[in-house]
This record gives sequence, structure tokens and C-alpha cells, in this order.
Amino acid sequence: MKFSVDKHEKYVVLRLDEACLTTENAPRLKSEFILLNAEGYCNIVLDLSVVSSCDDSQDLSCLLVGDRLCKKANGLFIVTGITKCIRALLEMSSIDQSLNIVNKLDEAEDLIFMEEIEKELLGSFDQEI
Repeated sequence: MKFSVDKHEKYVVLRLDEACLTTENAPRLKSEFILLNAEGYCNIVLDLSVVSSCDDSQDLSCLLVGDRLCKKANGLFIVTGITKCIRALLEMSSIDQSLNIVNKLDEAEDLIFMEEIEKELLGSFDQEI
């Protein structure tokens, strides 16, 4: 499986560099989510802008693993760069209702930073009480 990882202080961007999400690369993607989470990344952005098709909507269920891991770590799992074909499969399987989906990478970054600011503000508010 071809992919790239771009690690930042508050989040990591994982870009799948394959044209198709398949039963071959979906488990590897799931494993990468687990590894990144174990490294301490609670905010993961998955960039699917290179992916133009998916063999089966069941392969997209690996995204739910990333979402669950991030939520458990009080973080965000965001999917960006999805094509019309992938969006249709996500909607058909109702997976889209569980995920944070944005159009572009900078929107994902903004969402993460807004969430982090909110956590900091709520944390300082809770300490005052």
C-alpha cells in the first residue's frame, strides 16, 4: 500500500496514494490508524484525494476504526478529498453520518485548531470552578 504521513504537533495527515481502496489495502490503512493513535496522535486527517474508487463499501468501514480511536482519545478523525464515487458509497452505507468530512485539507486543519482551542478554554474554565 502506498501512502504518505505528514506529522504535525496537534495532528497527523495520512494520504492514501492509491487509486482504489480495496480489501487488500483497507486492513493496512486500519493498522496505520492504530499505530498513529498508539504514537499519541488523537487527531487524524485522512486525505483520499488520490482515491477515485472503492471495490466495496465494506472496505470503507475501516474509516470507522480511525473515527473510534480518535473519539476515544478525545480527538477528531477527519476525512478530506473524497470523490463523488466515494461520497456515494459513504452515503449508501450511512458511514458518512459517523464521520467528519470536509472538502479540503485546510478546512480539516481549521476544524482541529478550533477544537483544540475549545478544549483549552473549557479546561481553564473547569479549573476556575
